[in-house]
Parts: sequence; structure tokens; C-alpha cells
Amino acid sequence: MSDLLAARSQMAMSLGFHIIFAVVGIGMPLLMVIAEALHIRTGRPVYMELARRWSKGTAIMFAVGAVSGTVLSFELGLLWPGFMEYAGPIIGMPFSMEGFAFFLEAIFLGIYLYGWKRIPPLAHLAAGVMVMISGTLSGIFVICANAWMNTPAGMTLDDAGAVIAIDPWAAMWNPASFSQTLHMTIASFMTIGFAVAGVHAWMLRREPGNTFHRAAIAIALPVGLIAGILQPISGDISAKHVSEYQPVKLAAMEGHWETEAGAPFTIGGWPDEEAEVTRYGIEIPKLLSFMAYGDPNAEVMGLKDVPREDRPPVAIVHLSFQLMVGIGILLLATGFLGAWLAWRGKTVPTQRWYLTWLALCSPLGFVAVEAGWMVTEIGRQPWVIHGIMRTKDAVTPMPGLTVPFLVFTALYAVLGVVVIVLMRRHVLASPVEPLEPPVGGPTDAS
Repeated sequence: MSDLLAARSQMAMSLGFHIIFAVVGIGMPLLMVIAEALHIRTGRPVYMELARRWSKGTAIMFAVGAVSGTVLSFELGLLWPGFMEYAGPIIGMPFSMEGFAFFLEAIFLGIYLYGWKRIPPLAHLAAGVMVMISGTLSGIFVICANAWMNTPAGMTLDDAGAVIAIDPWAAMWNPASFSQTLHMTIASFMTIGFAVAGVHAWMLRREPGNTFHRAAIAIALPVGLIAGILQPISGDISAKHVSEYQPVKLAAMEGHWETEAGAPFTIGGWPDEEAEVTRYGIEIPKLLSFMAYGDPNAEVMGLKDVPREDRPPVAIVHLSFQLMVGIGILLLATGFLGAWLAWRGKTVPTQRWYLTWLALCSPLGFVAVEAGWMVTEIGRQPWVIHGIMRTKDAVTPMPGLTVPFLVFTALYAVLGVVVIVLMRRHVLASPVEPLEPPVGGPTDAS
């Protein structure tokens, strides 16, 4: 393994591990706040228990996420000194503000965890709202820094390409900031909504009358569905942005090789990079042109117009994009089906087949998030800063990078096992007996 590949692999592994906890930090506080607000409004103890248990689960994930996030910050400097030397002064602001939001989240999460019955209920709810806001802002600031790598802005260059003036606000709110932060934030709420609903659906299969798990699904599933409805809108915004600023990435996402007007949208298919063709795909005429530019006859650039050394790995990007979109559609359909069953039965859907399906869908949102980040990061290659610095020019000259890659892989494996064990114990510790009288009858499990 070359040192460049080892550095890229280590960064990919670290980001892929940490993004799980970032998604939890954005999405879970919303569920906590909704549950506590319902308790204040109705006085039902089940909502209080939900808020307590969800907050404890959030704290476990927050702690491990803090560790993986700290590792990432060191890796940026140790593995990519060329990038940090160039970009550090430009995107230092969003990184600093992310640190501030992180500490704010930690403070209010502590107040939330230990403030039960110690502060007034509305003040405690406000602390939960602050956890939600600061967690979301923390993610937004980091994504702004990543967006700058896709659409660098906020600096003036001399004739030699050196930075001579910096506008940190313009750098942070670069052209990609809005589309990326919107898409990722909605994805986090969607992912957590279906993940939490799926966990409680699995528990509810064993006891359909359990009000604890019923109440959990009644909160989490609508959050996932509402976010799922909004996500195609943000996806359309992202697609139009990519078509304008990163047409090579768009072509790789679609496995599109020929520059043509009225370009088709390809469903599935396997890009053959040697033959420069995508095989076995289903093409919908003119749809790509319409989705990218709002005009079914618009011209879309193909990969054949790009030198091979400037193309990303097309197969990985295309398949990751297809996986992300496919999972999004599947989860949205699952949410609509649950809403229909709830409307028909006037209660949380407790049909055993649906609960089983919902449980199976529980991890899919995380898979879609990972696939989406593969599209974002691999689709930008060979550039670490699009159009300015290639990834190979940013890596450290230090040899032997395979060793830290293996060491950190082992570290993340251990952390992953710890998280699984802790979360399994936490989930199984949920009330076996309903906190309120059971509801429903024999037909609920049919």
C-alpha cells in the first residue's frame, strides 16, 4: 500500500466512523425535546421515560464521537500538512466555530442529563433545545469547511496562485455551503427517525401493547417521514449546484460519458472505465438534463471530455450515488406505508410484518449517509481543493503511513465494539412492562 493510499484510507475510515456519531448528535436531541415537550403538555410518564433514555443514549454516542472527532482534528494536520498550510488560514473560522458549538453542546447536555427535578421543567426543556441547536450548528460549521473544498472561495490569489487576501465569511459561506448543509442536516433527521423507530419496532414485536415502544415509534417515525419528504427537495438543490460547479462529479455520479443535449438519467448500471461506457443501466431520456438544469434539452458534459487523470473513480461514485438514492426512496416509501397503516388503524402500526420490515430498515439511513459522503469526497478526486490542489500534493512526506492506518483501524474497531455493547445494554434496559396500561388487542399483531 502506498503512503498516499494509506493516508486516504485512514482519513476515509476516520470520517466514516465519526459521521455516525455526528448524525446522532444532530438528530437525537430533536427526539428528546419532542418527548419532553409532550410530557410537559400531557403529564404522561411514558414521555418522561423516553426523554431520559434517549438522552442517556445520546450521551454515550456523544462521548465516543468526541474521541473520534479529536482524532480527526489531529489527522488533518499530521496526514495533510500541505492542505492545512494552504487552507488553514482560510477555513479556520468554521473549524473554530464548530469547536465553540461542540463545547456549548457538551455544557447543555450535562445540564440536561443532571438537571432532572433540579431546574424548572421549562428551563430543562430549554437546555434540550440548546443541545439540539448547538449539535446542529456543530455539524453545519464542519460541512461549511468541507463545502469550501468543493467550491473554494473567500481568497484572492496572485499570478503565481498564492493567497494574498482572505475573506473568512465568504470562505465559510461559499457556494456549496447551503446545499451541502441543508442536505446533510435533513439526512441526519431522516436517518435518526427511521433508526430509532426501527429499534423500538423490533422491541414492540414481542409486546404489541407496550406503550413505551408505541410512544417512541409515534415520535420517531413521523420525524423520519417528514425529513424524508423534504430530502428530495434538498437533493434537487444539490444536484443543480453540482451541475454548475462540479460537472465532472455530476458525470461520475451518473456514469455519463458523452457530452450531449437531452442527456438521459441512468438507473443502475456498471461503469466500465476502460471502455468508457456504463453497461446494464436503464436510461430515462432527457431526465438528467432536466434534473441538472431544469431544461430537458440542456447539454450535460460527459466524462470523455475530461482527461483521465482528472476523473474521479467513476464506478465507486456512481454506485454510491445509486445506493444513496435507492435507500432514500425505500425509507420514504416505508414512512408513507406506516402513515397509511396508522391512519387506517387510528394508532401506531403494530402489524408484525411491518414492525419486522421497519426494524430491518433501521440501519439503512446510516448506509445512505456513508454512501453520500463517498459521493462528495471521492467525486471531488483527484482534487483535495477543487481546481487548486491535488490530493497527492497535500499528503505528508513522512514514510510508513501504513502503520498508523492499521493502528487507528484497530482503535476504531475497539471503539465500535464498546459502542455496540453499551448501546445494546441500554436498549435492552428499556422497560419490559408498559409504563401505562397496554393498548390494542389481538388484531394489532396480525
